[in-house]
Amino acid sequence: MINRDYCVTMARYNSWQNKQLTGFLEALDPAELTRDRGAFFGSILATISHLYWGDHMWMSRFDGGSKPTQSASESTTLFPTLAVWSAERFRMDGRIRIWAENLRSVDLAGDLIWFSGISGREMSKPMAMAVTHFFNHQTHHRGQVHAMLTAAGSKAPVSDLAFMPDSF
Repeated sequence: MINRDYCVTMARYNSWQNKQLTGFLEALDPAELTRDRGAFFGSILATISHLYWGDHMWMSRFDGGSKPTQSASESTTLFPTLAVWSAERFRMDGRIRIWAENLRSVDLAGDLIWFSGISGREMSKPMAMAVTHFFNHQTHHRGQVHAMLTAAGSKAPVSDLAFMPDSF
């Protein structure tokens, strides 16, 4: 289904997208970040907070490292400001890239088993599917943020994978 090269590419894409996104978000009036825009999580800050929480949770399952101390229901309120989110996002993107670069083929084989607090039960899915979901979840929520940025009258980052710089 997928291989290490896919994961490295998607980890690079994630970093590139978040770096671009940060610039556009910093250009917004801070009130625009918390304005309820009718999106699933309401505001831009709530959506990027949830996305970070999801990345943190999935990475804990993939690399055995730290996991969020907050529940899924608290995932939208992790960051009081964009600056705090930006610093933590930078660190998480580094964690994702290091994980992807150190993958071996065998790491993507077999099943991933974890306890899901959201569903309240043990889950088991093919590791390759879980990793694909992880990267798809990022893209999905960044798409929501893209729409909210344009609704706020801002430009939004180029998000086409084909346009990712080679040097990134």
